[in-house]
Amino acid sequence: MTIQSAPPPTAVRSTIEVKSIDWVPLEERRGKPTMLFPLWFMSNANLTTLATGMVGIALGANFLTALIAIVSGVAVGTVFTAFHSAQGPQLGLPQMIQSRAQFGYRGVVVICLVVVASIVGFNIFNQLLAAEVVSMTTGVDAPHLWYVLITALALSLAIVGYHWIHRTQKWLTWLFLATFGLFSIAAILVLPLPADQFSLAGLNWPAFLVQFGAAAAYALGWAPYVSDYSRYLPPQTSPGKATFYTYTGVLVGAVWLMVLGAFVAALFADAAPIEAVRQAADAILPGSGPWLLLSALPALITVITVNIYASSIEVITIVDSFKTITPTRRVRIIACSVIALAGLIGAELSTGEFLASFGSFLVVLLYVLVPWTSVNLVDYYFVRRGNYAIGQIFVPNGLYGSWGWRGLIAYAAGIVAMIPFVVTAWYVGPVAEAMGGADVALFAGLAVSAIVYLLLARSLDLTAERAQAKLDTESIGVESVSFSSRG
Repeated sequence: MTIQSAPPPTAVRSTIEVKSIDWVPLEERRGKPTMLFPLWFMSNANLTTLATGMVGIALGANFLTALIAIVSGVAVGTVFTAFHSAQGPQLGLPQMIQSRAQFGYRGVVVICLVVVASIVGFNIFNQLLAAEVVSMTTGVDAPHLWYVLITALALSLAIVGYHWIHRTQKWLTWLFLATFGLFSIAAILVLPLPADQFSLAGLNWPAFLVQFGAAAAYALGWAPYVSDYSRYLPPQTSPGKATFYTYTGVLVGAVWLMVLGAFVAALFADAAPIEAVRQAADAILPGSGPWLLLSALPALITVITVNIYASSIEVITIVDSFKTITPTRRVRIIACSVIALAGLIGAELSTGEFLASFGSFLVVLLYVLVPWTSVNLVDYYFVRRGNYAIGQIFVPNGLYGSWGWRGLIAYAAGIVAMIPFVVTAWYVGPVAEAMGGADVALFAGLAVSAIVYLLLARSLDLTAERAQAKLDTESIGVESVSFSSRG
């Protein structure tokens, strides 16, 4: 596939987005980095995030323990997500397409499959919560019908694409502030927690570490496709500003809702996420619970949209890696529909207790994404320093090869390094067991993948690659895509 030239003006004005895995021409680049804040704030300001904040309480932690774990976990996980976001404006490419430089034209499929599985998993949980909200607020217990309607709404917005997703998240930010903002303030004032919820005596370390891992994994979960939502920004966009607005958007939205989840869980220990929110709202103002939950429904639908849109790009990347395809509007619509259908089927077949399943899912997600983010960021910021031959990324047997053995080996090394440290419902590593159930696999995976990739990258011919990158960037009218050249 070659870099495509700018489309005619009619295509630019089209209601339905055409772009998917292809490079975004300069003529279509617009917007400011500030638009990243409402997108990522609202992507996290939803009931699924709130449920994530209840994991620690469910395992026996008190509110203060959960609070510290949430803030520290989100702060750590968001670092990686935010730095990936800065890649979008500089390269004008989706995240996984850019990852071909580390993992190869076909090798990136390994990572894409992991990302698709994680996104579909998130959407299954989002569907379950959204259907529960509709059932509770309408009194009509028809989850299968609600799954279909929710999927249809989310899919429609995903098909329209990038710019309307950004606009919708911006509008929903105001709705959220007017509803959950007031609810959060009222909850603090009207529903005080018992004193023992603020004690660190006898700190429950296993619960703390599980909550920390869940919060970090949730924030890190956006990393494989965060630059998909910044790639239409002009290449002159400051990487620092793109990083800042993404980081603060994720941090504020995730911390707010997770802490709120821990708060309502501490108040109503035996209640499921939706029921706990309803009880808390009704305790403040009788009868307000259903209305508050109804106001949260659009955010759940749009986060499903965000996931469908991004995952459709991964699906197209997978197909294109083995059979070159033209990324048309029709291809986009088909890919979005496939992902939406997968989430719908998953929701229909789901059984089991929500928090237990979701907590385990987040832990596994953290394990499989950490080595990828380590390799990608090390390559972008320390090895190639933002210099990529963009045209070669679309060549099956080009400069980056079919199978990027350096990236794949580093990724596998990170996975192996984490095994002794992992803590799951199915297996506890020997080191974690010796540490009393402490899960520090995140740090082992990050360090090992980074070190292995740095060592293997010493054999790269960066001089030839930079010469090709210069030719590519000059041919598309960009002076440089190096992040080091931007303020």
